Amino acid sequence: MWMICTKEWRQFFSSLSGYIAMIVFLLLCGLMLFVFPDTSLLDFGYASLNGFFEIAPWILLFLVPTVTMRSLSDEYKGGTFELLKTMPLKPSQIVWGKFFGALLIVALTLVPTVIYAFSLQVLSAVGGLDAGSTIGSYIGLLMLGAVFTAVGICTSSFTNNTIVAFVSGAFVCFLLFTGFEAVSKLPVFAAGADYFIEMLGIKFHYNSISKGVIDIRDILYFAGVILIFLLITQRNVARR
Repeated sequence: MWMICTKEWRQFFSSLSGYIAMIVFLLLCGLMLFVFPDTSLLDFGYASLNGFFEIAPWILLFLVPTVTMRSLSDEYKGGTFELLKTMPLKPSQIVWGKFFGALLIVALTLVPTVIYAFSLQVLSAVGGLDAGSTIGSYIGLLMLGAVFTAVGICTSSFTNNTIVAFVSGAFVCFLLFTGFEAVSKLPVFAAGADYFIEMLGIKFHYNSISKGVIDIRDILYFAGVILIFLLITQRNVARR
């Protein structure tokens, strides 16, 4: 499994596209948080990274499918999947290796954003950041990235076209993140079902963790969604 993980890591950084994706993510976050007046953290009047944790999921919607779109579709297209089948590897080892390799790349992309927290802490005149909320939000962001990674690898396992894998991955991530919340706001569900429908969406659990309270139900939800998509991926790989 770790051999596949290392291969995924090397493949991503073997071309400029990997570096460009990471740079674009950090550049967009930096511009929106410190340059653009409507979203600048410096104009809030108090130390808070809430703006970053509201913006970051939308950027991850496009970053993560960029990371995962080649995971299996390139293997199919280039014929290297045939070589994987000749190795003493189970489909589960291939899938989990791909998952952890892509997730490490996503986590590495998030690491430099810790600078934002240190910057606001230094610039804050009184109080500083809420450590519990900030740590919880980073955990939520990492869990969100893990779900998007599982979705991206799953959609990549259905096609040998990387563009199709990217578009379908971004679309499914978008639906999971906002779809249930949008459906819950329909008048037909106003009698009380709206809350339970909203609970099915990723955004509800991401916002819950971002409050600084690590609830086991939120962790189990993220783990369950990840497992479902990786099992679907494993089935596709086994059928190939």
